[in-house]
Amino acid sequence: MADKHPNPDKVLTGEVLDTRGRPVAPAPRARRAARPEADDEAETNEESTGEVDVELKLPARREPGAARRDDLLGYYLAEARRYPLLDPDEERALAVRYQQEGDPDAANRLVTANLRLVVKLAFQYHRQWSNVLDLIQEGNVGLVEALNRYDPYRGIRFSSYAQYWIRAMILRFLMDNYRIVRLGSTRHGRKLFFQLQKERDRLIREGVHPSTLALSRALDVPEHEVVIVDQHLSAPALSLNAPVGGPEGRPLAEIVSDGGADPEDIVARQQMSEVFQAQLAIFAKDLRDERELAIWQERLTAQEPASLSDLGDRFGVSKERIRQVEARMKKRLKDHLTTALGDEIPIYLESPDD
Repeated sequence: MADKHPNPDKVLTGEVLDTRGRPVAPAPRARRAARPEADDEAETNEESTGEVDVELKLPARREPGAARRDDLLGYYLAEARRYPLLDPDEERALAVRYQQEGDPDAANRLVTANLRLVVKLAFQYHRQWSNVLDLIQEGNVGLVEALNRYDPYRGIRFSSYAQYWIRAMILRFLMDNYRIVRLGSTRHGRKLFFQLQKERDRLIREGVHPSTLALSRALDVPEHEVVIVDQHLSAPALSLNAPVGGPEGRPLAEIVSDGGADPEDIVARQQMSEVFQAQLAIFAKDLRDERELAIWQERLTAQEPASLSDLGDRFGVSKERIRQVEARMKKRLKDHLTTALGDEIPIYLESPDD
């Protein structure tokens, strides 16, 4: 029969044949973008329907709520908040299991549950060292050290015990990097670094001359260490114009650095600013009331804040009413920042001068 195809099986597969029953090569088509997850499905649909291939661009996958990878501080804070806190019974059970069995899972759970404690303590020393991530890193070292020394049978919570080791490591880092001449490298030196001036002031108030001998006896440290630390702490400032190595020497300004801002400090402050600016923008989007928008734009975030009286006259309310609305907005803003960034970061909101 002339109308009968010589190979009916070929028809079912969708293959194109010429008049003699020979397969015809398909026309070349544009290459698709590689999509490993959709290639097999696309090929199946193409063979079964014969439709024209269309390139499909899928959006990149992103975990919901994930922080930006280039924002190291914000990303770390988000990761630390992923680990829930422990109640006293759960904490003690994990500590006992780690001490008796050396269970690494129990140790990991104790450490991760207290990461927010490290962040909170690190921010207390933010003024002494602008890069908070450095302080957090040292605090985490103290957290691990506390875990290795903790005794769960002494009746004290691990978080309460760990904070002393966290502070100790942060303070050691600050002392090591406080100035070019390293101070407090010994146990007595660390004690003098923090207590020498306080003890000297106490002796003066009591009418006692603060000699090195009196200070060494009061602090129970060797007298020669009192002399060394006192000399470093009270070293006079040098003029940058003073010649080095004699009257004809080069000025000190040509040898020492200019004291400009540390690039790491600049980056750390920039990261912190970006975190807060992003949260402020999110908070501002939720403001719908015209009066709140005016207070936000013209007082709380303005370079030259408008007065309460001017805003009160504009909206036909008293100055006190505008102040109450502003106080309520500040409370909402603080709650928003605490929810978004965690309660480890201290947040201080000041009202503009009226």
